[in-house]
Amino acid sequence: MWSTVKVFLWWFIVGATMALAVIMLQGGLREAMQTQGSVWGLKSVELFTTIMGGGLLGGCIALILDRIKKS
Repeated sequence: MWSTVKVFLWWFIVGATMALAVIMLQGGLREAMQTQGSVWGLKSVELFTTIMGGGLLGGCIALILDRIKKS
């Protein structure tokens, strides 16, 4: 069980980092930093969900491939 958690966490971090890297390459963080007022809160939620989505995608794919490899 712990190996499954380790696999998920590792690939979650990798997926989240890659999503953040893509956002940075597209200039999304610069736009978020330059926005002022209440839009900043909305933009940060958008960035957070994108990064979490990348992490969940990476973690879930890793779990599926790990399960296939073990069977």
